[in-house]
Amino acid sequence: MAERPLTRAGLDLFMQGDVAATCNALEIVMPERRASRAPVANRLAGARRRAPDVRGALIAAVLAFGGAAVGPAMAQISDGVVKIGVLNDQSGPNADLGGPGSVVAARMAAEDFGGTVLGKPIEIVFADHQNKADIGAAIARQWFDQDHVDMVIDFANSSVALAVEQLAKDKNRIAIANAVGTTDFTGKACTATEASWLYDSYALTTNVARQMLKQGLDTWFFITVDYAFGHSLEADTTRAVREGGGRVLGDVHFPLNSNDFSSYLVQAKASGAKVVAFAGSGADMVSATKQAHEFGLAEDGQRLVPLLVFINDVHSLGLAAAQGLTFVTGFYWDRTEESRAWAKRFMAHRKTMPTMVHASVYSAVTHYLRAATAAGTDEALAVMAKMRALPVDDFYARGAKLRIDGRLVHDMYLAQVKKPSESTGPWDYYKIVATIPGDEAFQSLAAGGCPLAQAH
Repeated sequence: MAERPLTRAGLDLFMQGDVAATCNALEIVMPERRASRAPVANRLAGARRRAPDVRGALIAAVLAFGGAAVGPAMAQISDGVVKIGVLNDQSGPNADLGGPGSVVAARMAAEDFGGTVLGKPIEIVFADHQNKADIGAAIARQWFDQDHVDMVIDFANSSVALAVEQLAKDKNRIAIANAVGTTDFTGKACTATEASWLYDSYALTTNVARQMLKQGLDTWFFITVDYAFGHSLEADTTRAVREGGGRVLGDVHFPLNSNDFSSYLVQAKASGAKVVAFAGSGADMVSATKQAHEFGLAEDGQRLVPLLVFINDVHSLGLAAAQGLTFVTGFYWDRTEESRAWAKRFMAHRKTMPTMVHASVYSAVTHYLRAATAAGTDEALAVMAKMRALPVDDFYARGAKLRIDGRLVHDMYLAQVKKPSESTGPWDYYKIVATIPGDEAFQSLAAGGCPLAQAH
């Protein structure tokens, strides 16, 4: 198949969903018709029965040829700057797990890259979405339309991430999720210009559920934060529990940024479930764990299992209250010499050890800058093509690969919080119980439900 370079006009037609016009713009030609140069679009109507998913195939073709199909007119940095926006919770319940620390991590990546891409400066901007999808979308829209932001990263809220993901697709910009749990981001809502760099609810829950079931903990009750992230956590855990022969006895939902979990804990206690699973994160997780300790859940034979734990949560709780918590993490600062070296640099800036979100932001920004350099442009589809082609191999993820659905497939780790007597010093909190290979940690490409995967 022969094709012309992907011009801005052709790209705009593609982003608008006009398949026939895009084919004409690209002048995609089959080898046997090369002499006549007749556009494929003229033959699409008669081929629909044989090729029902023309748009999907076209998307796959654009992605496949993205790096090579960018013509000289697009081999440049738009607006003379590579601008990256960190959009997350800067002041609310999830600020410590990402927040200002993610801005620091992004700036570290830009500085370590040399501060420029193709001779143009790298600029990092940030904003607080206040955990509201409409505010997050409004900020992203202004960034894309007025402030020339090329890539938005982090989110720390699934509802915000889903809103910005679609906006980025419409504006031909890139959206990279870090602290985002919903599997829809790379599943049914996937786009050609998104990536998910850290975890999702499948990776966080499946192996923890299996571990608990092996210990005979086969009845579960959920205390779940009432938005997309919590719902996804509960759904994936429930599936894993039932597949392993366990039962779910009930659930209760709470609003984000709650302070009092007493009524929810009373219901969990009354259920008699062996496991009380907490499907939430950040300050909510810390408050619930402290109150569960005060309620004497452990003394009554119930096991509190938080489905998402960050190192700052353990630091806030203290080892006496957090000891024994078992969970899945994507990064631990003290795992390798490289991770220790980077974490110490981060701590010099923030006076705290990095969470897995901070490490993943650094990794994703670095990879994005490498891809833009290799592509010779900051145009979104061309950069995404290079991001998929180039391996990710750094202190955060070794031998990782970005799939067509945007999922970065990398190892995850089953961790357990140490007893106070096992800790040798400040921030020495985790024992890495097992390494979960990336292909096992995340659901398969086929199972995710991404339309791009079907075309691919």
